[in-house]
Amino acid sequence: MAVKSVSIRIEEEMLKKLSYVADYEGRSVNSHVLVLIRESVREFEEIHGRIEGDISADVNVKPAKKGS
Repeated sequence: MAVKSVSIRIEEEMLKKLSYVADYEGRSVNSHVLVLIRESVREFEEIHGRIEGDISADVNVKPAKKGS
């Protein structure tokens, strides 16, 4: 499975707030964003039906550690 990166533009204050929430949840900002994406996809699929693809929204997909 290929892991892609995405760059987003976000206001500094919103990033600080997101960092606060992520830290509260014990996650990095990147991991927290992935959690939010999975929740969004899962909610969408519950309403509209499954989106084609091999990865379930319930699967925690993390890239392999560098050097592995």
